[in-house]
Amino acid sequence: MTTASTSRERRVGARAVDIGCASGFWGDSQIAIPQLLTDPDLGYIVFDYLAETTMSILQRARLKDPSLGYATDFVSQAVKPNLAQLMARGIKLVSNAGGLNPQGCRDAVLAVARAQGLEPIVAVVTGDDVLDQIGAFRAFPDSTKPAADIPGNLLSANAYFGAGPIAEALRGGADIVITGRCVDSAVVTGICMAEFGWSAQDYDRLAQGSLAGHLVECGAQATGGLFTDWETVPDWANIGYPIVRMEPDGAFELRKPAGTGGRIDAAVATEQLLYEIGDPAAYELPDVVCDFTRVEMSAAGPDRLRITGARGAPPSDCYKVTTTYPKGFQLALMMAIRGLNAPAKARRTAEELLARTRRLMREAGFEDYADVLVEPLGAESIYGPQARPLETREIVLRLAVQHRDRRALDFLRKEASSAGTSMGPGTRSHFGGRSDVQGVIGVKSYSIPKALVPAYVQISAAAPARELRWTLVPSANGSGRPSAPELQVDASQRGTTTRITLSSIAHGRSGDKGEDANIGIVARADKWWPVLLRELTEARVRGYFGHLMNGAVRRYELPGLRALNFVLEDSLGGGGSTSLRSDPLGKCYAQMLLDIEIDCPADLVTGPMT
Repeated sequence: MTTASTSRERRVGARAVDIGCASGFWGDSQIAIPQLLTDPDLGYIVFDYLAETTMSILQRARLKDPSLGYATDFVSQAVKPNLAQLMARGIKLVSNAGGLNPQGCRDAVLAVARAQGLEPIVAVVTGDDVLDQIGAFRAFPDSTKPAADIPGNLLSANAYFGAGPIAEALRGGADIVITGRCVDSAVVTGICMAEFGWSAQDYDRLAQGSLAGHLVECGAQATGGLFTDWETVPDWANIGYPIVRMEPDGAFELRKPAGTGGRIDAAVATEQLLYEIGDPAAYELPDVVCDFTRVEMSAAGPDRLRITGARGAPPSDCYKVTTTYPKGFQLALMMAIRGLNAPAKARRTAEELLARTRRLMREAGFEDYADVLVEPLGAESIYGPQARPLETREIVLRLAVQHRDRRALDFLRKEASSAGTSMGPGTRSHFGGRSDVQGVIGVKSYSIPKALVPAYVQISAAAPARELRWTLVPSANGSGRPSAPELQVDASQRGTTTRITLSSIAHGRSGDKGEDANIGIVARADKWWPVLLRELTEARVRGYFGHLMNGAVRRYELPGLRALNFVLEDSLGGGGSTSLRSDPLGKCYAQMLLDIEIDCPADLVTGPMT
C-alpha cells in the first residue's frame, strides 16, 4: 500500500489533482467512499452537507444536545470505516460537516482516530457564527425584505465563508479540514488554491474552480442523477460519484470511477450547472463573481468531459448570512383514500377535518391555523389549473397545518383517526404510525460586511487559531460585473407551426434558492434555441406557475450552452423546513414546465429531434 509521504510527494509534483465528492447532502449514500477509493489517482475527497434546510435540522439537534450541531454521518460513515486507508494513501478530506459546531465534529473525529491508533491532523475553520452581530446585518442582495425584518428570537446566524480559510488549513498540513458554514463549492476551490498557489485575485481560475465545485457539490447529480432522460442513465444501484481532475490553469475534466453506473456528458453537466443558480453571468460567491455564459464542454473520452470557459470578477464586500429562528409548530398527516371518486372524497375529508378542529380550537380559546395545505397526492394537486382530470381510484391525502401553539395541533392529530369511521368509505386514516407535531425552525438570509467577520483557522486542537481578515485587492484579470455575450439569434416565428411538448426539444432541472426556485431549460440541439427564446418568456412561465408564486419570474440566457435559467421568486411557500408543501425545494418544477405545449415551426419537426 502506498505510504502517506510517497503519495503526497507524488501529488505536489503532479500537473493535475483529482478530487472526488462523496456527499451531496446529509444522508447521501454509503456507497460513495468505497467506490471513490477504487480510483488510483484520487488525492482528495470532499463532502457537502449544509443545505439551508440542514442548518435548521442541526439547530434542532443542538437544542436537544449542545454537543451536537454537526453532520454526524461524516464521523460514522466517512471517517470511522475508512481513516486507516485514507491516511495510508495520503488522501485528504475537506468537509463543511462542522455545521454549527465544528469543534465538536473535530473532537468526534479525533476520538475515532485515537481508538484506531491514528493521529491525523484535523483543522477547523470557525468564525462564521455572527449571532452577536445582528446590528450589522443588511438586506441580502436581490431580496425584497429589509434588514429590519430580522426576527427577534434568532437561534443561529452563520456567514457563508469562501475558499481562503480552507486553503490556509491545507497549506498548514491538515489531513482533514472541517468547516462551519461555507459556500458549497468552496471545498473544491480551496483545494485548488492550496495545490496550485492560486491567489485570491486569480478570478478566472477561481471561477473555474468554483464551477467544478458547483458541478460536484450535489454528488451523483453530476453523473446522471435527476437527469431528465432518466431512461438513458444505467445502473442507478451503482451510480458513480463524481471526480474532477483539476489543472493548474483551472481547466478540468469531470469523470467517475471505472465500472460504475451513471452517465457523464454535456447534457447532464449542463443541467447541473444550471441547478440552484441565479444570474449565470453574475453568480455571486464569497471568492468570486462567476460568469458561466461562456462555458464550453467537450468529450474527453468515454464518461469524461472537459470543461473550460468560466470567467470571474471581484466579489462583493459582504458575506451572505443564514439565520434560523423558531417559527411555531406543524403537523402533516397522510391517509389513503380508495374507491370511486377518490379525489373528491379526499378533498371533502380534509375540509371536514379542518372544520371540526377549527371549532374545537375556537372553543378551547386558540386562534385559527397559521397556514393550511391540502394535497391529494395522485390527483396532480401541485399543478393547480394545469392539472388533468384523472379517474383515479386511489389517493394519498396529505393534510399539513401550522400553528404557533403546539397544543392547538393536538386537536387535528387526535381527530384525524376518526376519519376512518365517520367520513368517506375506503379511508385508511393513517399509515406508517400516527404523525407527531414538529417544531418549525425558520430560515432567513441577510448580508454582513466581510470586514466585520474574520475567519479563524486552527490547524490542530493544540494549536492557536490564526485569524484571517478579508481585504479588497484590485483584480488581476478584469474587474466589474461579467457580461454575457450578445445574442446572435433570430427568435421570430416563421411559417406554419405545430404544437409540441417542450420536453421533446429540451431538458431541464430545478431546485431551490431559499424562498425562490430556479428552473434551467436546455435545448437539445442548436435549431431549438430560437424556439426556446420565443416561447419561454417570463410572462409564460409566470402564468404557468402563478398558483404557486407570490413574486416575479426572471429569465437569464446562456447562449453558449443553448440554455435558459428562470428564477421564480417567492414560489416555495416559504421554502425548506418552513414550507408545508410536499415539494418545498422545487425539485419537480422543471418536470412540470417540460410538459408545457409550445408552438414550433413545422419544418423543424420533420427531422431528428436531437
